[in-house]
Amino acid sequence: MQTALHAAAQVRTRTSPNPWVGAVVLSPEGEVVGIGATQPPGGDHAEVVALRAAREVAAGGTLVVTLEPCAHHGRTPPCVDAIVAAGVARVIVGVTDPDSRVAGQGLAALRASGVDVEVGLLATEVASQLEPYLHHRRTGRPYVVCKLATTMDGGIAAVDGSSQWITGAEARVDAHKLRAESDAIVVGAGTIRSDDPSLTVRHVDGRDPLRVVLGNAPAEAKVRPCMEWNGDLPALLDDLGHRGVLQVMIEGGSRTVRSFFDLDLIDRYVLYVAPALLTGTGAVPMIAGPSAASMESIWRGRFAGVQQFGSDLRIDLIPLNRSNRMTRQTNDAQNQGQG
Repeated sequence: MQTALHAAAQVRTRTSPNPWVGAVVLSPEGEVVGIGATQPPGGDHAEVVALRAAREVAAGGTLVVTLEPCAHHGRTPPCVDAIVAAGVARVIVGVTDPDSRVAGQGLAALRASGVDVEVGLLATEVASQLEPYLHHRRTGRPYVVCKLATTMDGGIAAVDGSSQWITGAEARVDAHKLRAESDAIVVGAGTIRSDDPSLTVRHVDGRDPLRVVLGNAPAEAKVRPCMEWNGDLPALLDDLGHRGVLQVMIEGGSRTVRSFFDLDLIDRYVLYVAPALLTGTGAVPMIAGPSAASMESIWRGRFAGVQQFGSDLRIDLIPLNRSNRMTRQTNDAQNQGQG
């Protein structure tokens, strides 16, 4: 399964709106004879790629795959049919697929064909890797990542508005990888007017995300072509979810971040923290607006990861106490038939 996870990671930026899945075929003797990962949309799924590499050696062997194989016709035939036709005796799955077209049907079809099925191997790691996809299928909305580059005292720009560059080159490359993993990127019109960013993917391989401006972008802005949005933010996420956007990245500025923050719409915060201090009270803060009135009312999260890039740190934060909101989103998605 670790090999399957690694294979999936290599295609993370190329498969959306399909999930990035990895698969490994073992011979009856337990040797790895095929490794596969999901191809770009319209291409083969991971299971088929791995089975093709294994050829006839797959018969009587084991298929290990991160996500439940599909049993329905989409742009490609069902993976379950290919698994059964190859004579695979056992399938080990990381997590089930919450997509309403799958949702256990792939496992049931395999078992009905006499294939031994096991579910849950390295489920935590697999679910973490596939989190944006799983979130979208359960809620109908994209997974929202807020990315911020900040000094240690929480500033994202100096008094004069300058912000380039708070972090070093290594951190910026990783931030572009995060951008490449996102299907859409959201910024406020104020950031477009002040910085005129292109919001394209650079330094890494990957597609440019759909660029979304809250408000209206100047006619000559580098961000064009872009989607301009003047409605409320929950409706924006619903719209992006309908478009098949699995992950959306909030890039700024601080007032835009505050708008998503106040509505508890952010699923993950990714902070690139430089060993630097702006000091004082004039710097632009990560999140605009008033501070918490007391220690009892401060926002809290949990650390989901800390990595070092050059002299900078990447800190991933997950909000706490979000189960009620997630339950409401899931129910809304199911009621709309998006599940």
